[in-house]
Amino acid sequence: MDESFARDGEGIYEILQNGAGEIMLVIQQRKGEPDNPHFVYDGGSTALLYRSRESSVFLGNINTEAHQPLKSVNEIVVAEVEDSEVLREYIVPVSIISDLKSVLN
Repeated sequence: MDESFARDGEGIYEILQNGAGEIMLVIQQRKGEPDNPHFVYDGGSTALLYRSRESSVFLGNINTEAHQPLKSVNEIVVAEVEDSEVLREYIVPVSIISDLKSVLN
């Protein structure tokens, strides 16, 4: 199973891939329910998980081993955890864009 770790400003996230090629993003639990979540990825080292109008998570320093797997899927599973317990799990569509930093400015 491939994994990448980095700081997201609010804790550590993990990107995992199983043998079938499915991707799971594991993040610390956030307040509020996701509402029309979306994963926006620039194909490189940054991504944005849009959870709702009030909540999004910027993912920086994505491990290079995760780049191609993230570019090859249409959706990911997001698991929100507290300690080692999964509190919420949901499927999120993936959009690949050319430059995430231009969208954030």
